[in-house]
Amino acid sequence: MVIAVNTRLLIHDRLEGIGRFTHETLRILTREHTEHQFVFIFDRKFSEEFIYSDNVVPVNGFPQARHPVLWYLFFERSVPAILRKHRAQLFLSPDGWLSLRTEVRSLPVIHDLNFIHLPGYIPWHIHRYYQHFFPKFVRKADRIATVSGFSKQDIATVFRYDPGKIDVVYNGANECFKPIPKRDQHLIREKYTRGCPFFLFVGLIHPRKNITGLIKAFDGFRRSTDSNVKLLIVGSRKWWTKEMQSALDSSVFRDEIIFVGRVPDEDLGMITASALALVYVSYFEGFGIPVLEAMYCDTPVIASEVTALPEVGGDAVLYTEPDSVESMKSSMLSLYRDARLRKSLIEKARIQRLQFSWKRTARLLWDSMMRCADA
Repeated sequence: MVIAVNTRLLIHDRLEGIGRFTHETLRILTREHTEHQFVFIFDRKFSEEFIYSDNVVPVNGFPQARHPVLWYLFFERSVPAILRKHRAQLFLSPDGWLSLRTEVRSLPVIHDLNFIHLPGYIPWHIHRYYQHFFPKFVRKADRIATVSGFSKQDIATVFRYDPGKIDVVYNGANECFKPIPKRDQHLIREKYTRGCPFFLFVGLIHPRKNITGLIKAFDGFRRSTDSNVKLLIVGSRKWWTKEMQSALDSSVFRDEIIFVGRVPDEDLGMITASALALVYVSYFEGFGIPVLEAMYCDTPVIASEVTALPEVGGDAVLYTEPDSVESMKSSMLSLYRDARLRKSLIEKARIQRLQFSWKRTARLLWDSMMRCADA
């Protein structure tokens, strides 16, 4: 079978949530299914690191899909031409975008519907594109994969799509996320937080991630303790807002809030394993990969009690109200002060995390692909 894949989010040193999903699943699938040919469709010069095996044929589409008009040209002109040229029998799109101008059987992976529920957090021209095209993509799909039971129900409800044609393919965690010795934790703290313990946030710095609330909660935490704990924020500031800047400027402890941008995977694993706790108080998540990564590192987690996060965290996470700065602050205080609570969450996480791995993700995605191809 010839399987074409939208790989436009496989970008060197810029793998975020969906890009990470794309990389980890395709790395496994292409090597395990050498009897099939995979045509990877990039929208820019590709890195050889993403050509995982001899059965991968890389193709550059045009133009680079970075804007709604360019998205349209890429998916409605370039992609169908590539599918015809390579005689593809299945089109897999890990970021949910499809081409409406092809008869090739199509499987999008729709990770969440945050653009439906939180439209104010998206630039108007992007929201209009999503609003117009995603219902069409859903109708076009021969089957849909998604990353949580929460998102499956959300997609079925919002788009009135048959839930029997939606497959859940949970995310996993990279092998670099694991516990590390105390001496290595000390070195990481020396490198990033002046030798001090720290709460950690990892992810795209976006209003949906509740960075404003996190900064305010940390400020309240520091006001309530005589500690040297820092807040380390790892991620791109692409979506930085006036509200976030105002919260930072208003914080008495703004010098204790450290932004490091993107970091290499190896460092990110060690940073996560060295944190006092991950604080992931997002308003909306289809999964929440950093929560799972922290659990694999034996790092306690504070997370929002909404959307897919309780599904991922189970009873191994300390949940909080994302709309309540006081609730978030209290959770941070509890984890800081209560060693038994930290130990209990770590022990529960060692059980909860066993449900999730990239090998399982790849197997579930392959099963979904074969159902789509055979339908």
